[in-house]
Amino acid sequence: MTRYIIGRFFQLVLLLIVVSLLTFVLMRGLLGDPILLILGPDASVDQATITRMRHDLGFDQPLAVQYLNWAEHAATGDFGRSLRTPMTVHDALLARLPVTLELSIEALTLALLLAVPIGVLAALRPGSRLDLALSALSVTTLSLPNFLLGILLIFIFAVNLRWLPSAGYVPLTQDPGQHFRGMILPVITLAAAYAGSFARFARSRMLDVLSEDYLRTARAKGLQQWLVLRRHAGRNALIPLVTLVGVEMAGLFGGAVVTETIFSLPGLGSHTLGVPLSR
Repeated sequence: MTRYIIGRFFQLVLLLIVVSLLTFVLMRGLLGDPILLILGPDASVDQATITRMRHDLGFDQPLAVQYLNWAEHAATGDFGRSLRTPMTVHDALLARLPVTLELSIEALTLALLLAVPIGVLAALRPGSRLDLALSALSVTTLSLPNFLLGILLIFIFAVNLRWLPSAGYVPLTQDPGQHFRGMILPVITLAAAYAGSFARFARSRMLDVLSEDYLRTARAKGLQQWLVLRRHAGRNALIPLVTLVGVEMAGLFGGAVVTETIFSLPGLGSHTLGVPLSR
């Protein structure tokens, strides 16, 4: 076991090195000269100033040396200054991270609270109208793009009914009630697709577990159905769901890019698209 853990650790380190190297090379190749990005397209600076800036920032060194310098600073949490804002990269990410974390955690919690009961109910009556209806609902939420769902929710609950705000973000410390009202639609939008995926997985796992011999034995001994589900079927069927949740966590941050843009949330997703942080 110790050898396996050590081996996996070195694989993780190697993977991080490869990913960081590819990211560094691709960003340099796609963005071009960082000095021109810093100055902007409309800057009128002579070539001598550009050369001096390139030397001061280390961009005149070989690409391998630049990567090693960047990796050394990144390992200590120093990611340099942002090209878009006067803040450091560390401060820019730290200012937006709480919004994305809150959105992701609330969306994941809502998805699980909806998916597990739906999956269990569908598995208890396979082939019934209830199973077909819940399965159709799961497929619909899984297939519906979150940008389209977000626009529909805004049209219904913000434009027509005027129950919830259409966009914007109010900090929790400023107004808790308005804060949670503004997070309802984004959380539902981000949670919908994951709820459908989790529900289908929970239904499939529950059907497999319910057909096991030990559950038939438990029912034959006279245990009530709810006890069989709670003590035996539920635990064994939903443990693999934890693995799926861990895999989908990365997708939550990807979905946050679209969701935060639609609802004007100042998180990491909107920062990826260059939306400025309001103050």
